[in-house]
Amino acid sequence: MTAKADTIFALATPPGRGAIAILRLSGPGVDAALTALGAGGLTPRLAALRTLRHDGEMVDQALVLRFPGPNSYTGEDSAELHLHGGRAVIEAASRALIALDVRPAEPGEFTRRAFQNGRMDLAQAEAVADLIDAETSAQKSQALGQLDGALSAAYAGFRRDLLKALSLVEAEIDFPDEEVPDNLARTAGPVLDQLAADLRAALADSDRGRRVREGYRIVLIGETNAGKSSLFNALTAREAAIVTPIAGTTRDVLDAELMIGGYAVTLSDTAGLRDSDDLVEAEGIRRARLRAEGADLRLWVRAPGVGQDGGQGDDPAAAFAQAEDLQILNKADLGATTPAEGLEALTVSTASGQGLSELHDWIVARLARDLSGADFPAVTRERHRRRLAEALAAVEAGRRAIDLAPEMAGDDLRRAADALARVTGAIGVEDILGEVFSTFCIGK
Repeated sequence: MTAKADTIFALATPPGRGAIAILRLSGPGVDAALTALGAGGLTPRLAALRTLRHDGEMVDQALVLRFPGPNSYTGEDSAELHLHGGRAVIEAASRALIALDVRPAEPGEFTRRAFQNGRMDLAQAEAVADLIDAETSAQKSQALGQLDGALSAAYAGFRRDLLKALSLVEAEIDFPDEEVPDNLARTAGPVLDQLAADLRAALADSDRGRRVREGYRIVLIGETNAGKSSLFNALTAREAAIVTPIAGTTRDVLDAELMIGGYAVTLSDTAGLRDSDDLVEAEGIRRARLRAEGADLRLWVRAPGVGQDGGQGDDPAAAFAQAEDLQILNKADLGATTPAEGLEALTVSTASGQGLSELHDWIVARLARDLSGADFPAVTRERHRRRLAEALAAVEAGRRAIDLAPEMAGDDLRRAADALARVTGAIGVEDILGEVFSTFCIGK
């Protein structure tokens, strides 16, 4: 329960004019507030039409639903007022509730109460926020899986193996005079070896959940006048970037949010890479290099006349191209470009449209390869990655200590258990609740 068992309300529908506006209420004073508004005596979970009044004035005719705790979203007595969507109606209902000692909710407070009342764990609470923000089918699927407990189940499995190993270590420490097998703690070694391998695999896969949730970052890199901005416009299907024959036209990073193959993608056009004494262009080139280094995929755009010997040294962008990036041999209508060795290449002409369909299909295939997987990702937020890394370090330390000092191994394994428990909020969560729920919308 919250420190103060007060009653809260919030708008659960988007602000602004609409046909319907829903005010949600939760807390011990819900029934008293409904009665005072003229909506008492409701059958639980059955919508009823009521005329809401306060201080003798009509507020609205509304559909009202009541959800008794603990079987409600928050675990407390709750209600919904389905009002007409005009601003004046919403403001009148809000004023009436405040006068009845029902206060406006803070961001995420409904879901925070649901967590504190045992209706969901911390990972599921985060999934609520992700589901609200989901814009692609992949984001929706990942959030629904997390809300359904897939991520919590993964961490429960890690903790189960860890506690099994810890029990063997603790048995040797706590019962040295009892009839327990010799070197019992050492039998935990294989369990910890497998757990460490599982944690390493989860960390290695950590980018997948982040990429689905935040968007896959694709950056166009290349020399000036290679046709990056023209390709950017072709991929976004709009005139988003200025295109001229003048080298160095693009001087800053230009981003576009796209949905490709059901995945969120951030596509970035960048300044052409070259040496420049122009302070503005030099700053754009610095930003281009930073964006290229942090990309999930770089499309190295090349054009006739650049690196025709097949080497990579002539193009400054070659220094940023990585093994699984893609060369775009652009401006095919003007001539052939010799591909650099070691990277897959596609021939494209933004002027004629040649190769653009093949490029789109290639990107879709890459997204599916990088972002889909048979297993639910164990990391969807940076908070999870940090806790996993802490747990892995503690497990590895405990594994090394088992043969030397089992009591020290026990301390390490308890630290690992604590780190894993913090992901789902099983223990020690007060210091992270603010971080988790501050990103929520008010009505959740």
